[in-house]
Formats: sequence, C-alpha cells, structure tokens
Amino acid sequence: MKPTSFIVNVTSESPDKLIAFYRDVVELPPNPNIGEGAFEVVPGVSFIVDGHSDTKGKAKEPQRVLVDFFVDDLAAEQARLKSKGVKFVREEGREQWGGVISTFLDPDGNYCQLIQYKPE
Repeated sequence: MKPTSFIVNVTSESPDKLIAFYRDVVELPPNPNIGEGAFEVVPGVSFIVDGHSDTKGKAKEPQRVLVDFFVDDLAAEQARLKSKGVKFVREEGREQWGGVISTFLDPDGNYCQLIQYKPE
C-alpha cells in the first residue's frame, strides 16, 4: 500500500457537538476541502468527525483508539484546554521512553492525548 493521505474518522451520535468541540475548544484548523467536520491536523493527515447510524452514546472503551496530538508545550496547551472546561483524566505523566502525556476527554468520552517528547 502507498497511501497518498491519511484520515482518522471519528463517528458520533451528536456530530455537531463533537465538531464544535474540536473546532472551538481544541482549535484544530479546518479542512474545508473535505467538509465542515474535517480538520487538517498536519499536512496530509485529516481528522474527521461524522455521524453514523450505529454510533450511540459515549465511548464504551475510550482507551481503544487514542487520538494523539504532539505539541511543543504540553503545559501551556493543557492549561489552555482546562481554562475552557476540558476534563483531564491524566496530567503530565512521564513515560519511560521520554514522552510526557496528558489525557483528556472529548464530549463523547473518547481519550485524546497531548504528547510532548522530552528526552532526559
């Protein structure tokens, strides 16, 4: 396989609420070429929020798929999100490989992670 781009598609029973969260709270840049619920996280990688008839309620296993956002300043990004009411279930946990991870919940209960690589 030789993909030309990569898309992560998260479905929701309430896609409008989830789109607003990623647009207005997380502040992901929109990707209008794909649609209203599309965000271009990095060049060639899009994140899409959409509805699906079989998606009901909150995530039952939120750790099954982790949405990871690598950032340069985890503490600042975490503080910004907390100031907007985002709930964190893990704050600045250090991993043995040198990363620092904070995990927050989106409105559907999916786990999203801020990751900063800080080798020491």
